Amino acid sequence: MIPLSATVIEPSPWQQQLSQAISDPAELLHYLELDSHWLAPAKAAAELFPLRVPQAFARRMQRGNPHDPLLRQVLPLGEELQTHAGFSHDPLAELDSNPSAGVIHKYHGRALLIAAGACAVNCRYCFRRHFPYADNRLSQDDWQKALDYLSAHPDIHEVILSGGDPLVNSDARLDSLISALEALPQLTTLRIHSRLPIVLPARITEALCTRLQQSRLRVVMVIHCNHAQEIDVEVVSALNRLRHAEVTLLNQGVLLHGVNDNVPALAELSHALHRAHVLPYYLFQLDKVQGAAHFLVSDTHAQALMQQLQAQLPGYLLPRLSREEPNQPSKTLLRF
Repeated sequence: MIPLSATVIEPSPWQQQLSQAISDPAELLHYLELDSHWLAPAKAAAELFPLRVPQAFARRMQRGNPHDPLLRQVLPLGEELQTHAGFSHDPLAELDSNPSAGVIHKYHGRALLIAAGACAVNCRYCFRRHFPYADNRLSQDDWQKALDYLSAHPDIHEVILSGGDPLVNSDARLDSLISALEALPQLTTLRIHSRLPIVLPARITEALCTRLQQSRLRVVMVIHCNHAQEIDVEVVSALNRLRHAEVTLLNQGVLLHGVNDNVPALAELSHALHRAHVLPYYLFQLDKVQGAAHFLVSDTHAQALMQQLQAQLPGYLLPRLSREEPNQPSKTLLRF
């Protein structure tokens, strides 16, 4: 059985940073010295999907620039209040692939565990911004049912920890979960999808790295970075700690209007990732979740960008332009 909580006498530095994340639009606008006319729509949109951004991430934003590519990813905007045809609350139909609380099983050979219902940052384009985390908040019995589900499917050899963000869990909680997964003999690979190495690099503790390095499972961490400006010296240090722990590092980004929908931004992102020993993996087209239509980039423009990018980058730095579609056996690659 996996203990769902551990006694913590004093929060660690990363937990303190997490608790101090900016959640008030007025505070963020004041910190970035932005005009107050952004405040009313930000407050209205934050009522639907709260603002949350660690100060470590906010420090990388350019003050006085309302179009900063990092700010655009996290600032609630009035456009989020609009309803658009073709956009939904469950764009990937995940609720159809939710056989047990906390388990999403869509693809052969691998299953995803909702290991947390919260993130360190609330990205405005998040495809799970409407996900019913309350229905997937796992009790002790639910965790055991999730493990039983995995045991009953011996074809599952890889488990993906997602959320929310699985790294908002304490080191002790993650240790318990990983130990339980290691006890399932058919599992060979543990994949962790996390934005925390980028937005809260202090989370990558020596204790976490030691635990991952000691696992009998091959550990892959897929980080989420959309712009080279997100990678500073602290992020590079955190990624190096993971690399020295023998964790395979990949990146998946999202193509976002006004953030990275141009060749220079995408090329520099790939180079910045490579300098940090991370390989570009996927560049996703936006999942059509209600509230995020203003980030949409057309397939035609996306494919043209990739053609130009292919002419500039070596193949190993070219992410795969893809989208995730409901009820398909794999990601859908977009040809260009």
